Amino acid sequence: MTSNDKVLVDLGNQIRGIREDARLTQAEVAKAAGVNASYFAEIERGEVNPSYKVVRAILLALKVNSLDVS
Repeated sequence: MTSNDKVLVDLGNQIRGIREDARLTQAEVAKAAGVNASYFAEIERGEVNPSYKVVRAILLALKVNSLDVS
């Protein structure tokens, strides 16, 4: 696994954790963020590299200002 892959998996895991804590479905967050539900699922699995704009839309949908990227 490359360092970029690890970053994508970590991002997806953080998003999934926040979503689950908020008791929201993938479909609900995807709709609120304006992205396709299957694409959102790929983001959570760390399979794609979303743009900053998409990540920001997801964070807004989850009502979160930032993620821990350390």
